[in-house]
Amino acid sequence: MRPWPDTGPDTSPARIAEDWARSGVPLLTGHADGPPLLPPGAAATFASWLADHVAAAGGARLDGARLPAERAALNGRGRRGRLSVGGSCRLLPTGDGWAAVSDARPDDPLLWSALIGRELDAGALPTRLADWLAAHDGADLDERVELLGLAGGAVRPRPDRTCPVPGTPRAGAGLLVVDFSALWAGPLCAHLLGTAGARVVKVETPTRPDGARFGDRAFYDLLHAGHASVVLDPADAHGRAALHELVGRADVVIETSRPRALAGFGLDAEAEAARGCTWISITAYGRASGRVGFGDDVAAARGLLGADADGLPVFAGDAVADPLTGLLAAALALSERPGGGGAVLDVSMADVVTACLSVPTAREARVVGHGDGWLVDTGGTAYPLSAPRPRRPAATAPASGADTAAVLRELGIPVP
Repeated sequence: MRPWPDTGPDTSPARIAEDWARSGVPLLTGHADGPPLLPPGAAATFASWLADHVAAAGGARLDGARLPAERAALNGRGRRGRLSVGGSCRLLPTGDGWAAVSDARPDDPLLWSALIGRELDAGALPTRLADWLAAHDGADLDERVELLGLAGGAVRPRPDRTCPVPGTPRAGAGLLVVDFSALWAGPLCAHLLGTAGARVVKVETPTRPDGARFGDRAFYDLLHAGHASVVLDPADAHGRAALHELVGRADVVIETSRPRALAGFGLDAEAEAARGCTWISITAYGRASGRVGFGDDVAAARGLLGADADGLPVFAGDAVADPLTGLLAAALALSERPGGGGAVLDVSMADVVTACLSVPTAREARVVGHGDGWLVDTGGTAYPLSAPRPRRPAATAPASGADTAAVLRELGIPVP
């Protein structure tokens, strides 16, 4: 199933190979002591096409193919085979295939212990989890991770899935964007809207700051410099009222929560869309699914993996489902709605990955050594493999809540 329009990207084998070579992602794919590998599909080409759409709406002219590798470039990480580039996700065999399992959150060791049925410390978890997975099939894992709220799942490509596609570009200048998102996909979307001239207000709660604040500072600054930071407490009546008024002024809302979480704040996506707001809902598997996920495990679960010399899976790039989804979300937010008005846009990371795999990589394309470097060889043309190359932050991102009073006063909203 091909979700992309006829006016979409050039997906010729030569273009796909050239974009992968330029992206830096092959150097993040494979074993640390082995050669870089070419991932399947056309993710780098789709990323380039989506970045061009953002530029057409007034955004910065960026090489989208390079965006999926820039976090690893900023923090100096490389390929690690069946351990993700970031170190928080593993590929492990199940009784009937393979699975990707993440333990990025503080509570994950306890939750994985609940799945296994035995309390374990973090050091013993990988071995015990590998034993449990080897004795269970992928369907059993998928059922249990959803029940326990774990990030992970069996590797099961879903070619029957599709995702929304961007339409005619609309200008981003002057849009008010309220960003509830965290980590990578949503903040990248907000960052790209900011480059198109939108005013971005990042909203956090006192008890749930963006976890990325405590990670790589340069990467956080890259995505959040120039945005305003607001902290509001929805448990407080005045804070909730200010939150509702702020959302009511937004042209675009970005969020990465399951629907019931924001409903608990009294926020109604459909009602906001009815008044003309573009509501971007980014989730791992769609708004109708209860499953959670991060970029590495979602990409792997949908089949975006490399294959080593033994034909066994290895991670392809660094959490590539995140930047691909952030790019698509930005392109959707910067698209005219058919008939005008607002919309609730359900942007599933899993479905974005499936879309990028809908175009196969040329069978003969492979990475080969060339002197001290590497080439992507298509059998007729060879493209030099570029190292991941990061952009640098334009400024320092504001501290959490630094702009709360100023933003609310400027918009005429009572300060709690």
